[in-house]
Amino acid sequence: MYRLLDFFWKNNLPRWSILIIDVIICAFSLTLAFFLRFNFASIPAQDFKNMPIDYAMVLGIRLASFLFSKTYKGVIRYTGSKDSMRILLIVLLGSGILFFINFTTRLIVGVYYIPQSVIIIDALCTMFIMIASRLAVKAIYFERKNPDRKKTNVLIYGAGESGIVTKRTLERDADIRYKVIGFIDDDIKKKGRSLEGVFIYQPSKLAELIGENEIETVIISILNVSSNRKNEIVDVCLQHNVKVLSVPPVSKWINGELSLNQLKTIEIEQLLERDAIKLDVSLIEQQLQHKTILVTGAAGSIGSELVRQIIRFNPKKVILLDNAESPLHEMELELSEKHSNQKFEVVMGDVRHPDRMRNVFNTFKPQLVYHAAAYKHVPMMENNPSESILTNVLGTKITADLAVEFNVEKFVLISTDKAVNPTNVMGASKRIAEIYTQSLGKKSSIKFITTRFGNVLGSNGSVIPRFRKQIEQGGPITVTDQNITRFFMTIAEACSLVLEAGCMGVGGEIFVFDMGKQVKIVDLARKMIQLSGLVENRDIKIVYTGLRPGEKLYEELLASAENTTATHHPQILIGKVKQYNFEEINQKIDELIKLFNSQNNVDIVSAMKDLVPEFKSNNSVFTKLDS
Repeated sequence: MYRLLDFFWKNNLPRWSILIIDVIICAFSLTLAFFLRFNFASIPAQDFKNMPIDYAMVLGIRLASFLFSKTYKGVIRYTGSKDSMRILLIVLLGSGILFFINFTTRLIVGVYYIPQSVIIIDALCTMFIMIASRLAVKAIYFERKNPDRKKTNVLIYGAGESGIVTKRTLERDADIRYKVIGFIDDDIKKKGRSLEGVFIYQPSKLAELIGENEIETVIISILNVSSNRKNEIVDVCLQHNVKVLSVPPVSKWINGELSLNQLKTIEIEQLLERDAIKLDVSLIEQQLQHKTILVTGAAGSIGSELVRQIIRFNPKKVILLDNAESPLHEMELELSEKHSNQKFEVVMGDVRHPDRMRNVFNTFKPQLVYHAAAYKHVPMMENNPSESILTNVLGTKITADLAVEFNVEKFVLISTDKAVNPTNVMGASKRIAEIYTQSLGKKSSIKFITTRFGNVLGSNGSVIPRFRKQIEQGGPITVTDQNITRFFMTIAEACSLVLEAGCMGVGGEIFVFDMGKQVKIVDLARKMIQLSGLVENRDIKIVYTGLRPGEKLYEELLASAENTTATHHPQILIGKVKQYNFEEINQKIDELIKLFNSQNNVDIVSAMKDLVPEFKSNNSVFTKLDS
């Protein structure tokens, strides 16, 4: 007997046996319907006489409907809501046919073969027994396979539709041993209620529930949870060494269904995100729609996201220019798949080559230019100042001059917070690029606009991907200084603000983005260790390596002599900066660029300091030049 049961649980029943069982259930339901209809008393003679015909008709229709709908082909132990709905509909359809036949015989013969009430009771009994029996088999199977004592206790944060789907997803999978202990929800109206047999608690109970129920995992299933709330949840969980998973947006569910494989450990980028920014979409659309737009550095972190956002506003054509072959090829493939109806052109080119750039402007005649091409890594540029001026200064100068020559409407320069009181070659080179475009804008009709922001999450070479790789390798995590801080912003947020600032600019402004609070890098590293389920100093260490050449302890968005004025957007300010004479600046920049041929780093950096007096080197071989 035990072997027979064991065989049953390990193997699926033949389909024909399920069909026979379903027909037997229908026969039992019809019998029960007659007894209920007549209060378990004697069945009237005429109805008793008609019963063989009744059984033949009902079971025949049920069998035909089951064969048509293939309800017997489902695996009973994995019965879900769709299977239950299919049974409900097919039983109702069969009962509808019985009503029609009954009504027809009434018109022809003058009597009902089956009492109408019996058809209704039979339908209810059949639906209930068929669905309940399947769910009972499923429950017994899962209980036998994964007893509660072996399961991981889970809390689901969010008692909405996504929370229900998450619970059902956990229960549907036989290999993941999760037991949902409760829901947590911010809605006070849901307090004390239950959802599919699981109670809903207020957020204040989170720590208490974790302690009392030995919770090992909390799943955040609120899709629009604020950044502050998300951080509060994660902090409580990390204090109790509880793993935190998150549910992806509905748009990323596979065929509209959530899969357990999509429940991922929450990442540090999600905790650094801020609440979604509000954009003036109509203003952006008005500027970008039906325009030819050139994006330089289009294969980079910022440039590629700018392209993704711009192309949604139905431009006439987007020109993607970059000299990085493989990343540019990847962008072309991505756009071909997602925006095959949009017009875009991929151009291999270097902003440092005037003839190539002239051909690009002459061929496509862009109306808007977003100049994101730049070298950005501080230590790399500190060791290669000549390359820094060639790309960040000469490349900007060539592109800006061509924008004037070909009468571009607007030129938006993507700058950096490192251009403020620069302490390194990279920041100084970007400040020189700002100065040139601003002064050029004063003598031309072209609107030159500068946008300035800090580090973006997930950009190539940024600290978070580096820390993640170090954690995967077992450490140590290297932090330059225990006091170093940085601003962070998502790539998407930065690019959205660039588009908005580009629309509101009338020329000459430096738009400064509200980057929020600076984040201590060592705290960032520690939280990433905790999110990975590791313990600092036991599983992985943090090592301080000292500031790199040119590196600051903290970043600034405005120099001390500058101030800001507000705009209609709360996250965009206008920085008031020193104005320069174009002829004087142009001459000095030309002299700086000519120094490239000398390859004398000291002469190059000295000339940069002459152009940007506030450039004071930090932790660099060029510090001696400041004295």
